[in-house]
Amino acid sequence: MSGTIERAARGMLLAAYRVGYERVARPLIFRRSAQQAHSDVVALLALADRWTWAAGLLHGIDRLASVRRPVTVGGVTLARPLIFAAGLVKGYGFEHESDACRAVEQDVNIIPGWRSLPALLGPVEFGSFTRWPRLGNPGVVVWRDVATRSTQNRVGLRNPGARAAAAFLARHAAELPAQYGINIAVSPGVDDPAEQQIEVLEALDLFLERDLRPAWLTLNLSCPNTEDDPGGHQTEARTRDLCRAVIERLGAIPLWVKLGPTLADEQYRVLLRVFHETGVRAIVATNTLPEPSPPAPDVLAGIGGGRLHTRALEVAALLLDDRARHGYTVDVIGGGGVLDGATLDDFRRLGIPALQYWSALIYRGPLAAAVIEHEAEGTFYDQHTK
Repeated sequence: MSGTIERAARGMLLAAYRVGYERVARPLIFRRSAQQAHSDVVALLALADRWTWAAGLLHGIDRLASVRRPVTVGGVTLARPLIFAAGLVKGYGFEHESDACRAVEQDVNIIPGWRSLPALLGPVEFGSFTRWPRLGNPGVVVWRDVATRSTQNRVGLRNPGARAAAAFLARHAAELPAQYGINIAVSPGVDDPAEQQIEVLEALDLFLERDLRPAWLTLNLSCPNTEDDPGGHQTEARTRDLCRAVIERLGAIPLWVKLGPTLADEQYRVLLRVFHETGVRAIVATNTLPEPSPPAPDVLAGIGGGRLHTRALEVAALLLDDRARHGYTVDVIGGGGVLDGATLDDFRRLGIPALQYWSALIYRGPLAAAVIEHEAEGTFYDQHTK
């Protein structure tokens, strides 16, 4: 009986939250451009990170709204099946590594959200981080398409670089969440396979040398928001060499690999075989979909949310089919347009145990994961929203 009462109370809480966010908060937020709203959120996260009591409050809200449903995937037992994807908790961009490291020494919060978002959302993937800091693309780089519940960005891997990011996280090691991931991206503009490997390993070593041990590490092999997308260089040989080298460095930490949605079917099959042979534990499918940006049709920007969903399902289904056919041991983690219970169920029907989300934070608010999972249970109290 107590379980029934608890579920009913949680349902009523989430129903009230959904009304408050979708009818009050979201319309106010959407009065501002996506770029302005994004900047506001980053500033708010930086503010919330200042106080441990704020993290405690956010964690308490999470415990009231969410149910712990542990799931084992990619060599990790997650506290829940929805992971907040890399892309927000990655920090400010810097032109020079020395500037980023100086900011850490001056106790500047260079990675807003590092404390507050895991407290509220549970599993979070930090990054993407590159070996060297990047300022990213200038001007307006974030848009939303409300009609399709999509987001689009060409931030361009803006981040403080691996050395400063590792120094910052190590400085707060005692306050880091019990479970988090780190996402490392291949540096754009580096075409030589040997140099790519050197940079990725250097970035990884900077975290490991600081005794940072994430629950998993994701190697981002496709970022569509840069002019020189390294995803176009995902050949079999260089991917094999890179994954082997990273796994050797990681030891017991599982390696996940994130792929883009625009590869040919045969490329996915080849890469899945390579990942199985090298010991990669999971594929995250997929990254955002490159499409013309709103202000400049000749410039591509990555689509997430509703407009990515169909393609993400197609890629996930292809990978799962090939995995079953050959008996591969690589898990598939879904991602792309997980916005409500129905889209979550789309992935679950394929047999995918865990998913990443991002755009849902925009369209469903800070308790998006709890609302989506509750909707998928089929017990959402819709009468409270009428």
